[in-house]
Parts: sequence; C-alpha cells; structure tokens
Amino acid sequence: MTSSTVMNYDIENDDSFTQPVGRWSVLYYGSGHMLNDITAACWFTYLLLFLTDIGLSPRGAAAVMLSGQIADGFATIFIGELIDRFGHFKIWHGAGSVLVAVSFSSVFGGCMPCRILSTSTLKVETISYCVFAAIFNVGWAATQVAHMSMVNCITLNSTSRVVLTSCRNAFTMVANLSLYAIAFIVFSVSTAKTHADLENQYRWIAYSSIFIGCCFVGIFLSRTEEPRLKMGLRGNSHARISWAYWFKKILYYQVALVYMLTRLVVNVSQAYLAFYVINDLRMGQSAKALVPAIIYICSFIVSILLQEMAWTGQRLKAYYSAGGILWVFCGAGILILPMNMSAFMYVLAIFVGIANALMMVTGISMQNVLVGEDLSGCAFVCGTLSFLDKMSCGIAVYVLQSYQSMSPTVLDNNSSITSLTVLDNNSLISTSYISVTRFGLGLIPAICSLVSVAVTCTMKLHTPYSKPLVEPLLQ
Repeated sequence: MTSSTVMNYDIENDDSFTQPVGRWSVLYYGSGHMLNDITAACWFTYLLLFLTDIGLSPRGAAAVMLSGQIADGFATIFIGELIDRFGHFKIWHGAGSVLVAVSFSSVFGGCMPCRILSTSTLKVETISYCVFAAIFNVGWAATQVAHMSMVNCITLNSTSRVVLTSCRNAFTMVANLSLYAIAFIVFSVSTAKTHADLENQYRWIAYSSIFIGCCFVGIFLSRTEEPRLKMGLRGNSHARISWAYWFKKILYYQVALVYMLTRLVVNVSQAYLAFYVINDLRMGQSAKALVPAIIYICSFIVSILLQEMAWTGQRLKAYYSAGGILWVFCGAGILILPMNMSAFMYVLAIFVGIANALMMVTGISMQNVLVGEDLSGCAFVCGTLSFLDKMSCGIAVYVLQSYQSMSPTVLDNNSSITSLTVLDNNSLISTSYISVTRFGLGLIPAICSLVSVAVTCTMKLHTPYSKPLVEPLLQ
C-alpha cells in the first residue's frame, strides 16, 4: 500500500471527519465572511443611490456595478481552480480580505483620477469607479470562494455543513444590520449639501465598515485551523477532479440554476429596496433603514433556528420550497402595493426576511451536498456557481437601470391620465404603470423563486452523515 493510499485510507476511516462540529468552531467560521458581507451590503444597498446622487446617469451607475460583477465572476473561476490545485484556504482568504479593505474605500471615496487629471467629466468619473469596483470585487471573490469551499473540507457531516452555512448567513445579517446602524449614525450627524459632503458621508461609512469587518476577519484567521481534510487529500497526486466530472452531473446544473436564481432574488431585491420605499411608496427617510433592518433581523433569527436541526436532502428541498413560495407571495404584494397602504411594507419585510434565510441557507447547502466527499473540486464548484451569480446579477441590474428614469414623471393638473396620485397642490404623479423598481423588487424575485422551486423538486439529494450538532447553539 502506497503512502498516498494510506493517507486517504486514514482520512476516510477517521471518524472525527464525520462527527458534528462544535459550537465555537461554528461561530469562528461564521465570522470569517463579515468583511465581505458588510461591504457587499453597502455595495448593493447604496452604490446605485450614491452614484446617481453625485451625478452619474442610471445607466452609468449600472455600468459601474456591472464591471464589478464581471470582474468578480471571472475571478471566482480562476481563484477556485488555484485553490483546488494548491489549497491554503486561509492564505487566499487573508489576501482577498486585504484587497477588499484597501480598495473598498476608493469605491465610495470620490473620483481619484478626476483629482489627478483636474477634470470631472462624467466619462472619467464612470471609468474611475468601474476600475475600483473591479479591483474590489477581485478581492471579494478570493475571500468568498475560499470561505465558502472551506465548509466541505472542515467536515463530512452533512448537518454540520448546513450549520456552518447557517451561521455564515446569520453573520451576514449581523453585517447588514451593522451597516444600517453605521449609515443611520452618519446620516444623522452630518448633512450633505455638496458632492464633497456626500462623498465624505459614504467615505465614513466605508471606513467604519472596513474596520468592523477586519476585526472579525482577524478572529477567523486566528481561531480557525486550515482544514485537515484538504491537506490530507493533497497527499494523493491523482486526487484532483477534472472539470468534466462536474459537467457530466445533472445535479451540478440543477444546483447551479437554483443558486443563481437564489442570488438573483436576494441581491436584486436588495439593490432596489431603498428606491422602492422612497420613490414608489413615498415613505419617510427612516423607512430606508427600518425596512431593511426588519428583513435582516428576521433572517438572522431564522438562520439561528435552522442550526438546531438535523438535515437531510428531503428537508433541504422542503425548506427551500417553503422559502421560494413565500417569496412569490411577497413579490406579488410588492408589485401591487399602493402608496396609501405603504405601512403594510413592514409586514411584507418580515416575510421577505424569513424567505431570504430559508432560501439562502438551504440553497448554499445544496452546493455542499453536490460536492459530498469530492473535496478536490469543491472550490471549482463554488467558483463556477459564483460566476453565474455575479454575471446574472450584474446583467439584471444593468438592464433594469437602462430603463430607470432619473425621477418619476410629474404632470400638471390638466394632464389627461387614467390613474393619478397627488404629489403636491400643483402637480400629480402617474401611477398607472408599474415602475422599474417594482419589477426589480417584486416581479423578478417572484419569478426566480417560482422557477427555482420547480427545479428543486426535481433534485435527488443524498446526504450521508446527517448527525445533529454536537452542542446546540441555543440553550
């Protein structure tokens, strides 16, 4: 028996790899994506708003987001392949975190080339923001792929894999809530009267987010060990799995489609939530922070509760389907909700938060079921699925923004239209059409949810080693 065969034999017969993961190990792992999560929350929530506020057109703002998404998408495949070849999850995670921390402030820090070239044309501004957005997303991709694929090499226990993913999602909610707390404080203590003031506001938000995220990254890197499963498998020179192996699996395409649609639901809805509550429902400025906060609090609670369960393939499908169907109803409500019933948005936010958690936790966990014990291809799977996610979200937002007007169409009192809402004493605003924002927040997520549920029902998920968590997180 060769040394590599002995090593693989020891790994397969080491019961510690199939045992449930302890509470603190789960928490330390979950904290590792905080920097990515808090910067991503700022990216999807405030980027379009910030760029249009400083003068870029909706299409120009969407081009900035698209450039970042494209860079992120291609980087995930490339980095995933490198991780599968050479391992070292923590090195990739740390390097990506450094790049994110250094570059993110530049995304919201004003146009540096404009200051260098002493010009402020829209073309130069757009190109500048596109470049920094691309750099930021390359670092983001390295951290994401390393952290996400790491789950499969920490344990073979399917329940523990779901628990790790659920904890990661719970920290995502903490990151989002932290961002809104920071933004609330910054917007409350300072007033933006000029573009420079506005840039300063977002710069402080970026700096504060980076500081908080880096603290959690430090905890993750210092308290989480490099997965032994991956190190053991690298002892076998024939262990690496080719791309063709995954492309021959029907489950790969099913999981890829479900994951892509899930990310479309969460990210596109997040990008248009602030626009919807302010422009479509005419709610107060506080709603721009309160509605998302309700969503993330509910998602956090559900994510914690999901960690207390033993998971099987059927249970993953059932909970994902429940979340998807719930989003269909929420999307329909968002699509038709009139301004005079805007308070009902707070109720919808509760169910959106529940649906998001159910879909995200189980949708990502399906990746872990797909990988199973084929650990030498886990980063490739995460990378290719993330590629689909980034490209689809970037294109979706770009297309929606291409049809987005700078402001609602205002007509005078003599205009002849079928459905009107009073804006003030002298003008009226048309509500006889469905705005692009309602499409982005209501219709697209509802359709994506419905399709993903249909695909989920056709899956055959096999989940070995589904023992419960060794220490409940709630006691």
